[in-house]
Amino acid sequence: MTSLTTFPLNRRRLLCGCAGLAALSLAGCQPSDPNASDGLAPVALDNMASCSLDGMLLADFPGPKGQILYAHDKQVHWFCDTVELLSTLLAPEQVRAVRAAYVQDMGKADWVRPSGHWIMARDAIFVFGSKRHGSMGPTAASFADEHAAQSFVQSYGGRALRFADIKPEMVDLSGGALHDTRM
Repeated sequence: MTSLTTFPLNRRRLLCGCAGLAALSLAGCQPSDPNASDGLAPVALDNMASCSLDGMLLADFPGPKGQILYAHDKQVHWFCDTVELLSTLLAPEQVRAVRAAYVQDMGKADWVRPSGHWIMARDAIFVFGSKRHGSMGPTAASFADEHAAQSFVQSYGGRALRFADIKPEMVDLSGGALHDTRM
């Protein structure tokens, strides 16, 4: 059984008075057992899955992907890049109740054509600033294992951070993916 962890709350969320706030505090606490009958297991990525933010086909691009399962919504919300997923989760205006959020374990998944190996986003270790790029340029490589993340840092550079240490300004998309203005 996993322990309860909350996604960051801020004053705006508290003032909002949303009924889903209680569900948000339980976000990502459900098991990632693919045989779970509660509908919270990660969904297998197919070739037609498209990004919820920009419509890009996930299968067309390298690097880790993400998915969010919102309360009261049976549709999977896909992200072609972990930075997009993190930006959505950490946005101050994000008040939708999140049941679960997943990223791929790049210690096991192929970088060029990642498939499977889903882990809870809140449990992942993210490497920012590496030489490896994802669908939107610079990305945050996600890992389940600290050793795999540090090995990646040794090979490609960057800095490893746990989910709880990532601040919204680190994943701000207003200037392009990680402020890459060359897109």
